[in-house]
Amino acid sequence: MKHNSSSVDLLIVGGGASGTTAGIQASRMGINTLIVEETAWLGGMLTSAGVSAIDGNHQMPSGIWGEFREKIYKYYGGPKAVETGWVSNTLFEPSVGNRLLKEMAVHDQLKIWYNSSWSDIKQTDNGWQVEVNYNGKQHIVNCKVLIDATELGDVMAKVGAGYRIGMDSRKQTGEIYAPEEANDIIQDLTYVAVLKDYGNNANKTIKKPAGYDPKVFEHSCDVQDPAAEDDTPIIDCTKMITYGKLPNGKYMINWPKHGNDIYLNVIEMTAKERIEALKEAKLHTLRFVYYLQTVMGYKNLGLADDEFPTADKLPMIAYHRESRRLKAAAYLTLPYVSQPYNQDKSYYRTGIAVGDYTIDHHHLKNPNAPAIDFVKIKVPAYNVPLGSLVPQDTKGFIVAEKSIGVSNIVAGATRLQPVVLGIGQAAGALAAVAIKDNVDPGAVSIRKVQKALLNAKAYLMPFIDVKPDDDSFEAIQRIGATGILKGTGIPYKWANQMWFYPHHPLSEYTFINGLKSYYPQVGELAASGKDLKLDFFMDVMALLDKSVTKAQVEADLTSLQQQHGRVKGLNIHRGELAVLIDKYLRPFDLEVDFDGQFPIN
Repeated sequence: MKHNSSSVDLLIVGGGASGTTAGIQASRMGINTLIVEETAWLGGMLTSAGVSAIDGNHQMPSGIWGEFREKIYKYYGGPKAVETGWVSNTLFEPSVGNRLLKEMAVHDQLKIWYNSSWSDIKQTDNGWQVEVNYNGKQHIVNCKVLIDATELGDVMAKVGAGYRIGMDSRKQTGEIYAPEEANDIIQDLTYVAVLKDYGNNANKTIKKPAGYDPKVFEHSCDVQDPAAEDDTPIIDCTKMITYGKLPNGKYMINWPKHGNDIYLNVIEMTAKERIEALKEAKLHTLRFVYYLQTVMGYKNLGLADDEFPTADKLPMIAYHRESRRLKAAAYLTLPYVSQPYNQDKSYYRTGIAVGDYTIDHHHLKNPNAPAIDFVKIKVPAYNVPLGSLVPQDTKGFIVAEKSIGVSNIVAGATRLQPVVLGIGQAAGALAAVAIKDNVDPGAVSIRKVQKALLNAKAYLMPFIDVKPDDDSFEAIQRIGATGILKGTGIPYKWANQMWFYPHHPLSEYTFINGLKSYYPQVGELAASGKDLKLDFFMDVMALLDKSVTKAQVEADLTSLQQQHGRVKGLNIHRGELAVLIDKYLRPFDLEVDFDGQFPIN
């Protein structure tokens, strides 16, 4: 058979949440990029799977996620207009999300092949050769770098990159909450439904689905928050329905407790086997919809007829909470999330995406799943290391979506939408730097990738109290990523935190202690617990760079104090210190490796 042949710099397989942001970021950096997407939509779990209620990162509008949210606000009329359901601060109609992402993806350097599929992949001397079926024709696409942004990590399996599936052993990860022995159990998946209110007099009751048993759903009105201190049962059917209430009288049905979650492990199945297996997931959701319409009396809520371009009005794809997980250059386990500054590897220095949602696992539908109380796993806001996207043993290849190098437990947090959007943006930046510098993604300058993300107003560090519109944002992000000034992490309900406290004073000792790892000579100075002032800062500069004058620093300090409405003084606050360190010492310019260690020769 004759094939059409073409070449691009970057090929992204999958136009889901991460594939879309990877394509946008890489094309904005001047990289000739092609996305191959199996559906007619962009956005994956956000849109094609119908999970259009954003979990987490409300206080961290990082990069393209922040841009996307602003477009949602503009479309609907502001933040309050999308706070329609109690599960999220940002809810939208899936079809609108797809439309807005397609607007964002318009770029001269970006092509998207919809309704397309790949059938073969081969590594070549110059990159990769991928066989793609598009528009009824077979195409051979040659690329320098390949990104796996599929929902289940199918490309990494094809190219032979190492991966894990299921729960890890605590002996391997050091996670006390992990089971004693590894297993192949994954999280429950969901075939979401979007219902629409057709009016009080309407009857949109569907045909009774095969295998329907109302007893399966009879406890679905239990809306008790597992994180609540009071364990008194809360039975509220209205609250269950409004959990995922969307704008314009629609409802996202993605309910875990005796709802439409189902246990199916389709990861290693063929495409045909998956289609067959997922019929049961669709049927289970239709049974729940029928229960809502009949037993609960919501006959006016019918499957939305203006959302998904499918015959059954259900989403194009299932919501997979778990995928293959890459054996990567950095393996992000729970200790690195819960106490990032106290580990043998400083992964936080290589951060490229941030998250604040708690560790959230769905295992209610699998009686064989170990009894782990995930609510008890307390973590602060965290970042994802760049090395989690880079395979240990496959060149010219990057992994995104939910398939990065994390433990099973940590995947319960990194799988959430804003984190995956950030992972995709980082994958695009990583690919762009690798292609421009003509190096393998595993040999890039990590700092160069991070700088590209900062230029796009993306977060490296999960500091919730310094926003991208702050003049000091980039300097604080850079210094935070050195560890010279550290954040304070706080596990907090469903939106964990890490604070930088830019307006707080700090001591001479804290300043010196942070600098030591980069500049051991500062240990010669005697540092007290007094608040840091200009004179002591100049004592440090006398050791590290005598060319810097007190007049220069004092002028900069005065300017910073004026910006923040602070009375002129010689004491220095944390945010001001970050800016001064960044300007006069530039420690962020020192390269780090995937373990966050430095310097590299």
